Amino acid sequence: MKHWLARAVFCLALPGAALADVADLGGAVDGHILPGFRALSQSTEALARTAQDHCAPEDAALRQAYGQAFDDWIKVSHLRFGPSEEEGRAFALAYWPDPRSKTPKALGQLMAEADPVAESAARYADVSIAARGFYALEYLLYDPEFSGDLPAPQAGYRCQLIQAVTADMAATAAVIWQGWDGDYAARLRAPGENDTYRTAAEAAQQLFTALSGGLEFTSAMRLGRPMGTFDRPRPQRAEARRSGRSLRHVVLSLEAMRELTGYLAAGAPDVAQGLDAAFAKALAEAEALNDPVFAGVATPQGRLHVEVLQQAVEEIRHSLAEELGPRLGIAAGFNALDGD
Repeated sequence: MKHWLARAVFCLALPGAALADVADLGGAVDGHILPGFRALSQSTEALARTAQDHCAPEDAALRQAYGQAFDDWIKVSHLRFGPSEEEGRAFALAYWPDPRSKTPKALGQLMAEADPVAESAARYADVSIAARGFYALEYLLYDPEFSGDLPAPQAGYRCQLIQAVTADMAATAAVIWQGWDGDYAARLRAPGENDTYRTAAEAAQQLFTALSGGLEFTSAMRLGRPMGTFDRPRPQRAEARRSGRSLRHVVLSLEAMRELTGYLAAGAPDVAQGLDAAFAKALAEAEALNDPVFAGVATPQGRLHVEVLQQAVEEIRHSLAEELGPRLGIAAGFNALDGD
């Protein structure tokens, strides 16, 4: 499978005097990154606890806990560096897109064999990455093939599988949070005192790359995949459509990246104001869409509405590159997606 990745960033770091007056690195760490990963760790732990007593796919408490944890992941999903990227942890939580449908195949094999790997979270961490995380759990809770009525033995194994998946998710999120709370946050907050970020420019570049890559992912994957082409729209490719969360993910990601942008442009109010207006425009387009799973892309008029939203996201990306990048000492840069 191909994943989206920040394949390359080409930057020329200009003299960093202005950088200190623009980017609020400490604010970004303490106001955006740490609260986000703390919330993710807490909500995945709550999800795992809920699954211990509520493992039926249609259980309201389980689905509510799943929704909260998924919300918290989307809010930090653009921060794919440091502890979240180490050992493939981000992919262990969020294996998507899945163009070859590896997730249902992996889950189907586990259930067909009643594989004892689901007996513990520690063992489950060794299964195929396609059978782990939020999207695997979505199949178990919302896809009729897995969430429908099953004979007692299979239903019992499904319960065990749901418990293993959620416990594995909680363990993964806890390790990410521990990495950030341990010393990684300090490295980003105080560049120059460590080998990871030797200058404030490098630290700002890392955040700028995450921001640009997150916007590109939303544009190309969350919106682009279900749009397909005019002659061949692909609404079935929408992210988290089984749980009705496709548009919600676009909104949550834009809100989170709007917050991070505020910290990166803190010392440049003129730039910050323009970017905030661009985010406001995109969010207004998203909130007016009234199409939770982008089913409307199958019609010309519905596709047009999603295209307008995608264009608004692209406008943010271009403004970042042209207005904020130079103010951060980044003369040129781009992120490319390696995805299907």
